[in-house]
Amino acid sequence: MELRHLKYFLAVAEELNFTKAAERLYISQPPLSRQIKELENEIGAQLFERNNKKVALTEAGLYFKEQITLQIQKLEAIVLKTRKISENVSGEYRIAYISSTFSKTITSLVQHLIKKYPYLNIKLYETSTNKQISALEQHKVDLGILRAPVISTHIDTQLWYKDSYALVYNKRNISTEKAEDLKHLKDEVFVFYNKDYAPSYYQSLMEICSKYGFIPNVVHESNNINSIIQLVRNGLGVSIVPSSIQRSHIYPELSFVELDTTLSTDVVLATPKGEVSEVTEFIQSYLLKEN
Repeated sequence: MELRHLKYFLAVAEELNFTKAAERLYISQPPLSRQIKELENEIGAQLFERNNKKVALTEAGLYFKEQITLQIQKLEAIVLKTRKISENVSGEYRIAYISSTFSKTITSLVQHLIKKYPYLNIKLYETSTNKQISALEQHKVDLGILRAPVISTHIDTQLWYKDSYALVYNKRNISTEKAEDLKHLKDEVFVFYNKDYAPSYYQSLMEICSKYGFIPNVVHESNNINSIIQLVRNGLGVSIVPSSIQRSHIYPELSFVELDTTLSTDVVLATPKGEVSEVTEFIQSYLLKEN
């Protein structure tokens, strides 16, 4: 029994017409009839009832169609997965990240990927956690770098690192003594991530301020950490950012003050559930080692 026998059988089973099935398969009808007869002989069961008026599946044929359809679908999935594994080392690999995690480490990662997989086309996408979750579920992204929580049964996650929070302010506008206690800044203008763009993160910042005893006066919102930092640099407000940000945003006019260390945010590496490739394992190993 060969794969072509099964494909021929399914074509006839779906069309219930040998002429239409032959046209669909781009072969003539006599060879198709012979192939089906060979299949029936090999199985030892009649799969079709034929007469001059119609073609119908026998009870055995109905069962065979159901089972073979499932097996063909599994085979197609295996072929797609095999192709994906191959493409991951010589095709395209898509990495999504949130702006607050892009750093020298990720730049270094890309350099190592280029060196190890010279035929791999690496694509980077800066996008929100919510959009990353959707893209991962639809297999439009191979790896996501985002902040927890990731609420999805279709995604696997691995903790990369825990990030604490820090107040960032322009020291030309605010004294160090005042900034040492966050509650002293309750009347200052705050710059936060947009609550619709990053709702969980926005809520975390509100909870931090609540813990310090005030509701922040959020006047400016942005979807990008670089924009937030630039607004603070220009004296348009203060902000609360992940502590790791200060390693990649070093400006003479900015100061950072670490907040309560019991408050933190988890940065995770996310992949579509069950999707493991050589490149993904290399990236995970590299990032966990480098952090």
